[in-house]
Amino acid sequence: MSLTMHPATQSAPLCWRRSFPGVVEQARAVRRFVGCLLADCPYLDDVLLAADELVVNALCHTKSGQDGGFFVVEIVRDGGRVAVSVADQGGPGEPAVLDAAELAESGRGLRTVSHTAASWGWYGNDQGRTVTAVFAGSWAA
Repeated sequence: MSLTMHPATQSAPLCWRRSFPGVVEQARAVRRFVGCLLADCPYLDDVLLAADELVVNALCHTKSGQDGGFFVVEIVRDGGRVAVSVADQGGPGEPAVLDAAELAESGRGLRTVSHTAASWGWYGNDQGRTVTAVFAGSWAA
């Protein structure tokens, strides 16, 4: 015997996408955007931290942070899972978890994301790339 839910009772994944100008002041706007969409998320603080780190990386390390640049944030909620992605305009380096020196002022962003998210990854090249962090947990919808 198989148990199947009626299609009307299954919740479809939700997806939101928004483009932002490539200026550092937009990091706050991204946090508001994500916070409003996922206000009832039990692990919202981790999602906000990851979104902030991914945006700052896009602004600091890619063409998105140059004059006229932009980046796109996408949030996907599928049951108890949330994926936050930041698509940038590409740059010379590849996203990587680094071992920052104890007194270094930067270099911990993706390490932090890797410790708080269930998984993370990226695809793309120097013309544009997307970095995604996935979070999973119980979430009463």
